[in-house]
Amino acid sequence: MRASQFHLFTLKEAPSDAEVVSQKLMLRAGMIRKVAAGIYSYMPMGLRAIRKVETIIREEMDRAGAMELTMPMVQPAELWNETGRWDKMGDELLRFKDRHERDFALQPTSEEVVTDIARQELKSYRQLPKNFYQIQTKFRDERRPRFGVMRGREFTMKDAYSFDRSEEAAGRSYDIMFAAYKRIFDRIGLEYRAVAADTGAIGGDRSHEFQVIADTGEDAIVYCPDSDYAANIELAEAVSLIARRAEPAKALEKTPTPGKATCEDVAELLKVPLATTVKSLVLATDDIDDKGKPAGVTVWLLLVRGDHALNEVKAGKLPGLKSGFRFATEAEILEHFGCKPGYLGPIGLKKPVKVIADRTVAHMADFICGANDADFHFTGVNWGRDLPEPDLVADIRNVIEGDPSPDGGGVLAIQRGIEVGHVFYLGTKYSKAMNATFLDEDGKPKHFEMGCYGIGVTRILGAAIEQNHDARGIIWPRAIAPFEVVICPVGWGKSQAVRDEAQKLYDALVATGVDAILDDRDERPGVMFADWELIGVPHRVTIGDRGLKEGVVEYQGRRDADAAKLAVGEVLGHVLDRLKQG
Repeated sequence: MRASQFHLFTLKEAPSDAEVVSQKLMLRAGMIRKVAAGIYSYMPMGLRAIRKVETIIREEMDRAGAMELTMPMVQPAELWNETGRWDKMGDELLRFKDRHERDFALQPTSEEVVTDIARQELKSYRQLPKNFYQIQTKFRDERRPRFGVMRGREFTMKDAYSFDRSEEAAGRSYDIMFAAYKRIFDRIGLEYRAVAADTGAIGGDRSHEFQVIADTGEDAIVYCPDSDYAANIELAEAVSLIARRAEPAKALEKTPTPGKATCEDVAELLKVPLATTVKSLVLATDDIDDKGKPAGVTVWLLLVRGDHALNEVKAGKLPGLKSGFRFATEAEILEHFGCKPGYLGPIGLKKPVKVIADRTVAHMADFICGANDADFHFTGVNWGRDLPEPDLVADIRNVIEGDPSPDGGGVLAIQRGIEVGHVFYLGTKYSKAMNATFLDEDGKPKHFEMGCYGIGVTRILGAAIEQNHDARGIIWPRAIAPFEVVICPVGWGKSQAVRDEAQKLYDALVATGVDAILDDRDERPGVMFADWELIGVPHRVTIGDRGLKEGVVEYQGRRDADAAKLAVGEVLGHVLDRLKQG
């Protein structure tokens, strides 16, 4: 490929509305062009990187035994109504009517369509297991599309769906996909972690996210540097920081704390560690009777240590809260506690509430909590003596840096990550809802055990750039770089010797399977170098008349601080050796 034949268009400055590094650099490097909020055209340079990502994915999915198909981007409401997600999905599902007033949606995911295929096509256990995948456009009507391709409305995704006859078999399919994902991200060349994760809106039980490590990541990844433990912060287990509860050593006292409504302010006023305070959070669930009618409200008091934060995902998995909860209204709080928020606690309630204590709080002694009286807190509070044991003790907090790892392997660290892949074990969530069955060996119908496996293809580009860039531009991993090598002839229009040597090296690289580009634009060296450093091509060879007279050319890797002079006869071997290194 010659640069003069390619569409090469770079910008010195990113548009003012570009927010994150990847968005700015992709726009400046001519990889994307904005069409509307969260919707982009992928220009030739960006599309080359996408196609390389897709090739790796296809090769590893095929190797894992999955079969590619394509499902429609436009999906009928009838299928989504079978699972109840037509209403549950919310505004991210872009709905519309056709000319016959029939409801359709632009697919954000394809569980319904693929389950419909399975119930029509897979009739017997002899046809199982099966895994279908597609690389297809998706659309999610994000409220605030932002961060370029990282959180756009239209994007390309690889989604796969496995169908098995038993939970055990589905577990094997899950493990096969998990291993395939590791091979995919290893080949792409990104630093990543596979972390245990919450299943979210897709549903299911077993779940892992593949997170690309980047300081700009939206997600917090919890891991133990000394063991294999890793989890999304929503799922990371927080063990008790107190081995056992101490005996009471202080008397219960109602202590004035005028104007001090937070644990931090109370601790500062009383000159005590924040870890001696307990934070009260009040939730509510709306009860429904057997006939589906409103039957009152249950109020829940959740207690976490003053220096900890409530994890709402964990709370939402507890008995009584699984069906959905909300934060209690001020009227409900006054009714049950007799006090406005800021001074709430588990002692002296006006009406009964369900008390859930975090594991650490359940082991605390002589702690401080609100007195349900404005401007007062109780000090010297002890379980059993001053208030009943909690109704439930559970892990309801976010872990913090330095917490013990739940596997006993050391202490936890936290870093930022960008989710680029997610694998789920769905079980029979969708097959039961859509009555998708096969005939098992005993001749009886049985619901498919399903798995779901997604990779954000276009998101990988943004994540790769967030992880790999510098002040000059993008630094692509070789496997997904738009081009692997660029040859920059200095004085292309003036020197036949430069043209001949540049063409000779280009032909030799292409003959060995290297994806190279020859910059024949006859630009000044500074312009060429700035363009290709911005675009992020991993390897550059510069050929000029002066160097050729000395029998040398210059080679510079994108991460190298300086160029190295090499003998003309050695440059091909040197470049090939560097390419093997990644």
